[in-house]
Order: sequence, then C-alpha cells, then structure tokens
Amino acid sequence: MKKVFITGIGSGLGRAFVNIFLENGYSVYALSRHLPEDFKDRVKFEKADLLSLENIYRSADNLLAGVESIDLVILNAGLLTPLKDIHDTPIYEMNRMMDINVWANKIIIDYFIDKKIKIDQIVAISSGASVNGNRGWHGYSISKAALNMLVKLYSREMENTHLTALAPGLILTPMLEEFVLRADEEKFPSVKRIRQSPKMSPEEAADRIFRLIPKLKEFESGSYVDIRKI
Repeated sequence: MKKVFITGIGSGLGRAFVNIFLENGYSVYALSRHLPEDFKDRVKFEKADLLSLENIYRSADNLLAGVESIDLVILNAGLLTPLKDIHDTPIYEMNRMMDINVWANKIIIDYFIDKKIKIDQIVAISSGASVNGNRGWHGYSISKAALNMLVKLYSREMENTHLTALAPGLILTPMLEEFVLRADEEKFPSVKRIRQSPKMSPEEAADRIFRLIPKLKEFESGSYVDIRKI
C-alpha cells in the first residue's frame, strides 16, 4: 500500500487531500491541529500545532516511528492573516507566517533526512502570491517566496527525492473567504480580480493535484510550478 504524509488536514485543501488519497487506497499519515471526526480510525494521526516549532520533530517521530519509506509528502499547512499593507503588518505577525509556512516544513524535512526515511516525492503547497507581489499580501508573500527557495535548496541535497513548490490555483477555502474575499478591493486591487476569477472547491483542487502529481516529475526537482500553467 502506498503511503502519503500530509500536514494541515483540519479543513480546506488538506481535508480534501485526505479524502482523495483514502479513496485511492493510500495509507495516510497526518500532522495537524485537528482530526475531523470522519477520519478517525482511518488515518494515522498525531496532533501538532506547527506554530510550536520546538514540538514538531517529536510529533513527527511519534507518528512515523518505524516507517522506512513514504511515497509522497504534501506540506500543505499554511497561515494567512488579514490583508494589510506591509507597513502596517507587525514583525510578530509575519514571524508566525514564516514559522508555519517555512520553518515547520524545514523541521519536517530534516526529520525525514535524519531518520533516513526514503521519500519519493515532496510537494510543498506554495502560492502565486510568492511571485506576484500584490499589495496587501505582506508576510504571506514573503513566506511563500522563502518556501520556494527552501524547496530548491533541499532539492540540491536530496538527490533521490523529487521536490516541487506547487501553486495550486484559486481555491475557495475558509482562509480565502475570511481574509481575502472580505478585504477592501479598492485598496487591494488583487481582491477584485480574485472575486471575479473562477475558483475551485477544495475537493476539485485536491482531485486535480492528485492527477497531476506524476506530471510534476517532468519539471526539474526544486522547481516552483503554478498548476494553472500545466
């Protein structure tokens, strides 16, 4: 049975990922703050708040002790806070986004390397915000740009693993609805474009990504890939 490791499965895209992989016969390992009721006894789960960097390594070890190989790792967990100008965004708020969007992933990848767990493919969920620099996206854009580089750097060290930083397109998640679609479109022009653009449900996005995962290997390991351009 193939194995997949996923972070952030409580809602949105992460929850949809679990469903699609279970439907396709995968054994699912998950680190997340929440385990939805319908996943109980169906996934191997360890509760973890990825803001608590000092606990992530131990949580990963509790979950994966004895596991020698994993077919696919999806680093999905991410944090966005309300849109605002970067001048108005305090460092502590941006640090929280860096912790979850970048450093938590470093700790997890380091764990795999330290424990010599064989990983065939790693997909880190990035964002178009990592490259477009739209007003209002402050620490989220910075952290996702850093995630892209983190993936590229690890690709130079993990010669037997294929890594991708994947922008999944516009997905109607609770995070998008709360922090983006309610924002001021006059002040932040990207909001109007996002409101007017077609958006996938988490289930549609998870299904599309699942089908495209093998195709990601056609790109150089360490690449940033926007799903809308595949």
